[in-house]
Amino acid sequence: MLERINPDARWSDAVVVGNLIFVAGHTAEKTRGQSVREQTEEVLQLLDETLAQAGVTKRNLAMVQIYLADMSNFDQMNEAWDSWVIPGEAPARATVESRLAYPDLGVEITAVAAR
Repeated sequence: MLERINPDARWSDAVVVGNLIFVAGHTAEKTRGQSVREQTEEVLQLLDETLAQAGVTKRNLAMVQIYLADMSNFDQMNEAWDSWVIPGEAPARATVESRLAYPDLGVEITAVAAR
């Protein structure tokens, strides 16, 4: 049985399948066009909110995939990430450069968590 979190016409913010939570790609809304650090901070807050709606926290993250529009912003993203992630409880992570849906988006983050 599937549980959809914040479904709309094109996607759900997350889909729960058994004990796994598949989180859709989250991008900045309020900080769109600002620095990658600011966008990453907002996206991580949005990720926290989606995880809370699924009944878990960032402690439950198993895997995170980070897409950067420009890998030269890797350090900015990591500054925000390092302030957010719980030391010793970091999930598996991959970071790649990718063209994002809009030119003023600098980062997109998706994840898999466990209940």
